[in-house]
Amino acid sequence: MNPDFALTVPSEVELESALRLKTVQYFVTQRTWLDLYGKHVRPVAPFGSASRRSYVDPALIHRSLPDELLFEVFVRMAPYDLGRASCVCRKWRYTIRNPVFWRTACLKAWQLSGLVENYKVLQSKYEGSWRKMWLLRPRVRTNGLYVSRNTYIRAGVAEWKITNPVHIVCYFRYLRFFPSGRFLYKNSSQKIKDAAKFMNFRASKADCVFGGHYTLSDNKVEAAVLYPGMRPTVLRIRLRLRGTTAGANNRMDLLSLVTSGVDDNEASGPEEDILGVVEGWQDDETHNPDVPAVSHKRGLTPFVFVPFEEVETSDLNLPVEKMDYYVPG
Repeated sequence: MNPDFALTVPSEVELESALRLKTVQYFVTQRTWLDLYGKHVRPVAPFGSASRRSYVDPALIHRSLPDELLFEVFVRMAPYDLGRASCVCRKWRYTIRNPVFWRTACLKAWQLSGLVENYKVLQSKYEGSWRKMWLLRPRVRTNGLYVSRNTYIRAGVAEWKITNPVHIVCYFRYLRFFPSGRFLYKNSSQKIKDAAKFMNFRASKADCVFGGHYTLSDNKVEAAVLYPGMRPTVLRIRLRLRGTTAGANNRMDLLSLVTSGVDDNEASGPEEDILGVVEGWQDDETHNPDVPAVSHKRGLTPFVFVPFEEVETSDLNLPVEKMDYYVPG
């Protein structure tokens, strides 16, 4: 027989190895698309990386926009917009994790605490991470309104002594905070899309928007606003800040709401820090016998935060016949 056409019989060891390989391939699921990783989608180096490896970014915006300009765009964005932008792609997520963005946001949010105190809190509680401090430390949000929707039932006028109508009355408490320690308060039946237009310091007296001062200690908010007039009255508000998710800070529980009279010498004008005047007062304390101290027990529905870009579409704009009761959560 010609040796060129001789059959090579595999050994028993080779047959056993081949059989074992086919068995493994049968039980292991083949994911052929895994072979595409690293070929068409290449990892992008984070901003400021010291790596010298050349990266070819397929995105047109990354090829046209230098990293320096992208960094300047992110510097001018609000913190919550940065969180949304970090979901766009891997490069943006790495860039936005730069502590420069979060340090600026933290120092602005807690500017009342002072620079030194903020650095002490950063090192003692948040391991030197500005981003972690932004997510976990309680703070009041300034890019929208805190809204408390309250309802009560009022009996109507009986007609012909046959029917006795019942009305559901709905009114709102609005709070807008500023990083400087000032805030605006409005109590009105207007829906949020209408009231948001007047929640600024340019509002007239007819808009019934009053300014005051507040302090934040941990998750407790102390605020006071002065109602001017013949008998000046101060409204003292105690709130507890919380959030439905980490870093949200989108709820405020109304712990107490007290109105008291103040002396004419204590209230010189609406621009005065009335919170410093009433600090340490008891709930039943008043400095004007004509205006007794009243601790209100109704209308204490928790506040819900609504960003300015959502005031037109918020569920709080629904009329009473479509939403007779609102659960803040």
